Formats: sequence, C-alpha cells, structure tokens
Amino acid sequence: MTISRDDVVGHFSARADRYDRSSSWCTDDELAALTVQLAAPEPTDRVLDVACGTGLVSRHFKDRVDHITGMDITTGMADQARKHVDELVIAPAEAMPFPDDSFDIVVSRQGIQFMELPAAVREMARVTRPGGRIVLVHLCAYGTADRDEYFEVLRLRNPVRRHFFLPDDVPALLREVGCEQVTATRYVSVEDVDVWSDNGAIEEDRREAIREVYRTASDDFRRLHAVEQVDGRFVDHMLFVAAAGVVTAG
Repeated sequence: MTISRDDVVGHFSARADRYDRSSSWCTDDELAALTVQLAAPEPTDRVLDVACGTGLVSRHFKDRVDHITGMDITTGMADQARKHVDELVIAPAEAMPFPDDSFDIVVSRQGIQFMELPAAVREMARVTRPGGRIVLVHLCAYGTADRDEYFEVLRLRNPVRRHFFLPDDVPALLREVGCEQVTATRYVSVEDVDVWSDNGAIEEDRREAIREVYRTASDDFRRLHAVEQVDGRFVDHMLFVAAAGVVTAG
C-alpha cells in the first residue's frame, strides 16, 4: 500500500486530541531527559524539533537554549506545540524550508517512521551546522526473534507507518548521512497495551487484533518484551533506541 502525506496527516489529526495520553513514553521525563542529554544543548543553541507533534520534546529544551523551532505536517498536532516553541513551521521533513547550517541541534522522536528515508535524515544533516548534533529516538524491535510479531503490532496500531526498525537501523541512518561519533542508547518503556492501542485513529477490530498477537505470542516475543498480564490486560516492555551523531562539514 502506498502511504501519502495526506494519509499521515489524517491519521494524526484523528489522534491530536488524545495524543499526549496515548502512551506512557509520551510524557516520560526520563526518556525526555535522555534525549536532552544526548543533544548536549548550550544556552546559545538553536534547536529544530522535527515532527514536533504537540511539543512533548520541545518543552524539555525550553529555557535551556536560545531558540526552538518546531516543525510538523499536522496542524492539529502542531498547534498544541506553540506554547513550547519560539517558531512553528508546517512543512515536510524531506523538504525543509531552512537554509543550510541553520541549527545547532536537530531532534526527532518517533517521527522518522513516517518519512521518506534517508532523504529526511539527509535534510536534517543539511540544516545542522558542522559540529552540531542530530538525535533520533525511536521504537525498535529487540531483534530478529521478535521482529515479525512486533512489526505486526506496530502496523495494526499505526497503518500509516512507512518504516519499521531494528536497533542498529537508527544509528545507521546517521552514519549514512555522514555523521560521526554516532552513539546508540537503549531505553525500555513499560506500556499498557490497551492504553497504548487506544489512539483514536483505529477501529476496535484492530485493537483486538493487537491483543490477539499478544495472546498467541511466541516464547521469544514474550521473553524479550517481558510480557505480563495484569487483570486481563497485557503489559509490554517496549524498546527505544536513542541515536546521536555529530554533523561533519561538506
């Protein structure tokens, strides 16, 4: 299935009102602190938050840097970010309306799955000054043992997703666009699957199909995700990979 920009905008327009409550990781201060730590902001820095959504990442850079620009393609999401940013731009990541070397830091959390790759990350590198940093934070399967089942869960929850990642894929994107000193840090978020699947943009039959994946999950999947059942509800330990790299000249 070909997924268009309009498909992505439609999906997130439906999710906009409840997005901040849709996952534990959305408002997880420890995950946000890891993102800020990897970005290593200075008070004079200019930051670009790509796929800023409701400003959940941007708000943690507020009062730490000189200027924050939020960028997204979904107005219903981005309007909620206005209080957390100094400037808001509605534009696609693959064609950013900024000159070369405009920012000291570019961050994107849970955004690259909807973008054309590596084009979007190449744009991130273009608008980051030499010596500046790019930070990508994204959900990943733990490995090949849980890949097929987990990717099916992600596909059911978010049918406009273009890409699915293993842990090495995220730092590889930074290396592909010429970043150096690339690091990757793992972070596990504990999620109630019923809360996590109730995103406002999918029907109940998809939520039930997600539950069925957990009911029939392989031993490897259950082990890697430390799947628990609490009062009949599934709890999953979901893996984030936070990758950071330094942009080089040229």
